[in-house]
Amino acid sequence: MTDTNIKSIDPKVLRKVTMPVKGMTCASCAARIEKGVSEVSGVKTIGVNLATDSMQVEFDSSQGSLADIVQKVADIGYEAVVPAGSSDEVEALRFAISGMHCAACSTRIEKVTSQMPEFASVEVNLATESARVTPAAGVEKGAAVAAFTEKVAMLGFGAELKDSEGGGVQDVTAMWEEQQEAMRERLAEMKAKLIPKIIFAALLLVIAMADMIGLSLPEWLAPHSSPRTFSLIQLILVIPIIWLGRDFYTHGFKNLFKGAPNMDSLIAVGTGAAFAYSLWGTVEIYLGIDVIARVMDLYFESAGVLIALVSLGKFLETRSRSHTSDAIKGLMDLTPDTAIRIVDGEQQIVPATDVMAGDILLIRPGERIPVDGSIIEGSSSVDESMLTGESLPVSKTVGDSLAGGTVNTHSVLTMKAEHVGADTVLSRIIRVVQDAQGSKAPIASMADTVSLYFVPIVMCIAVLSGIAWLVAGASFPFALRIFVAVMVIACPCAMGLATPTSIMVATGRGAQLGVLFKNGTALEQTGRIQTVVFDKTGTITHGKPELVHVESLSGIDEITALAYAASLESVSEHPLATAIVKGAKERGVALLDAKDATAESGKGIYGTVDDKSIRVGNASYAGVEENKDVLARMNTQAQQGRTALVMTVNDEPALLLAVADTIKPEAAAVVDRLKKRDVSVVMLTGDNSVTAAAMAKQAGIDTVISEVHPEDKSDTIASLQKQGQLVAMVGDGINDAPALATADVGIAMGTGIDVAVEAGDVVLMSGELTGIITAVELSRAAVTNIKQNLFWAFGYNTLGIPIAMGLLFALFNGPTLSPMIAGGAMALSSVSVVSNALRLRWFKPQDV
Repeated sequence: MTDTNIKSIDPKVLRKVTMPVKGMTCASCAARIEKGVSEVSGVKTIGVNLATDSMQVEFDSSQGSLADIVQKVADIGYEAVVPAGSSDEVEALRFAISGMHCAACSTRIEKVTSQMPEFASVEVNLATESARVTPAAGVEKGAAVAAFTEKVAMLGFGAELKDSEGGGVQDVTAMWEEQQEAMRERLAEMKAKLIPKIIFAALLLVIAMADMIGLSLPEWLAPHSSPRTFSLIQLILVIPIIWLGRDFYTHGFKNLFKGAPNMDSLIAVGTGAAFAYSLWGTVEIYLGIDVIARVMDLYFESAGVLIALVSLGKFLETRSRSHTSDAIKGLMDLTPDTAIRIVDGEQQIVPATDVMAGDILLIRPGERIPVDGSIIEGSSSVDESMLTGESLPVSKTVGDSLAGGTVNTHSVLTMKAEHVGADTVLSRIIRVVQDAQGSKAPIASMADTVSLYFVPIVMCIAVLSGIAWLVAGASFPFALRIFVAVMVIACPCAMGLATPTSIMVATGRGAQLGVLFKNGTALEQTGRIQTVVFDKTGTITHGKPELVHVESLSGIDEITALAYAASLESVSEHPLATAIVKGAKERGVALLDAKDATAESGKGIYGTVDDKSIRVGNASYAGVEENKDVLARMNTQAQQGRTALVMTVNDEPALLLAVADTIKPEAAAVVDRLKKRDVSVVMLTGDNSVTAAAMAKQAGIDTVISEVHPEDKSDTIASLQKQGQLVAMVGDGINDAPALATADVGIAMGTGIDVAVEAGDVVLMSGELTGIITAVELSRAAVTNIKQNLFWAFGYNTLGIPIAMGLLFALFNGPTLSPMIAGGAMALSSVSVVSNALRLRWFKPQDV
């Protein structure tokens, strides 16, 4: 990702757009576009992804426009296609309109509001009871919404903003399907040209190389008996290949003349030189000039076979690349096409895209949930595995939230739609994955830099190599073969694909496992972390206090005493009171009526239950600060990280209660796995030192930093970084947001994707700590995969170019490299890189 030197960019006017780019063939194309677009006014970041033929650009819309960026790409020699809904026009808004009864109503609203200066266009649909409103240029969204709703209200109707157009799963799916359809059409076109290329190239190769492979040609075609026919047939066979592969020449020479040569330029110059030399040789044969020497000095087969082999490699590469976004398709397929909407007690099957916030939906067993919402009737188990990576269904009942794309497994549910379109969790996950797939990792910077200058350097090497052999006394055909071999062997396709393909597959696989990487940097850094800092509440622990200990202190039996405490606490909304009531019910305790209950903040609660005076609270509030036996028992609980409370009955100690936020069962195993990977583990919490130490001991954490305020947690992260540590912060994404942002890698827990996506670099959708191990292992697997790709890409060129230059022949009288072999190896190098990246689709984390 290239950063420009803009001094001040208002984050409020930043726009991020991903758009397809046509005409790229190699890494040098991508690098040249990045360099050029980064110079456009207002551009903050630009990343070009050769694997997806796309560009992700972030720019300040007050300083520049998409039109400027598209024009710059065109000036460089490529075509940037602005996706629908991403133009410089103001984004359209969608409203639900209530109170309409006939066409006159909709026509009236449309006519009146469309004449307002705040709007560029208004379309009201009576059938869907909705309006599509496009604000005029310069009108902010808030002002447009206020003006429209106010005017519609004056007309006697109601208008409620639903969401901006675009961005929902269906919209993303439509865009993805358009891209896939374009990919299919491209593959079909490539295949249609490839088949005749291969047929003509095979015939050309057999005729040209017959003597070398022991075949006898008929006299009318043999080079010694019929040199003119021999050369003419080869010319006739190579012309269709060159015509079918003319894109190499049109794109290659155009970029070469612009001073920006790319892979096509190498192929065009190399094969063009071989063809031109052979064509002149054919002319000399027909003129009778040194016929025998010329007929054995034709290179039509080199030009034809090279184009055919490179085309074959590009076809195989493109077909492989079409599978790199399979994970995105899998996520898109989670949303059903239809939903059952309940209106006035009747069931209506409607397109999922028509569901609006507030609609009541029926979800039958086995059906996918269409949008986000909450249960208003029924209870069931819901399979959330495709969102969280967890295989076990989750029990859901009235009031619980539901995420679109998950599956209702057992019973009928009635839900209220709350978030639709672009606002659903699934839509946001897809956008996160797409952004990550379009980003770059720091490890790619070297390849980008090399690719930018690689092609012109190679062309210089090829020319110098040919000249050097001529000066050394070699024949012109030998020097030409060296020139062509160097030009072809060094195409930098594999370099440009080495990093983006691995990132695409790894981020997609991560989403399937419930781990969202926001960008390539996070994907690379996660596997390199040296210190992991855990928040306690909601991260190491469940974040919800539970009643974990009940102990009678008098002659009153435990169940009766607990009934008194829970009955009094039932009138309080304090988290500790809620835990006591829940714990009592789980133990089968029946609650009694509580009278005259009064709660005192930070102390406890008192009142009357069963005509007895009941008081529940801390030691001083309960009046037991002088009772050494009770204090000792309370201290024992505190040392275990629990909050101890005492209940008195008629001022006499009757019951000891201990409430604790319990540790997650997988915490100790995860900490142990991190330690085995030589990763230091730290607990960072605002709790007191006794409670923090007790929790840390259960989790196996040795270093504890306690009694730290939320706003000071980021300072602690910074101090660890100053010690030279690469630090990851694991938190719930709310109070820990500053620390998550400060850390080298911020890992946000749970499904609270709103804050988590903003604060964290990595989001663990399941909320379970095992996701950290998955993230670390996937990161290391992805980086290893990238390094393998870069090794083969750079190693291939490093070894291939000297051999193609003829150094082995010059130094050791070894072999030279045939241009055809060079072309075949170059073509297959890209295929091998993409195939290696696709192995990440089957990545599985080790069990904790």
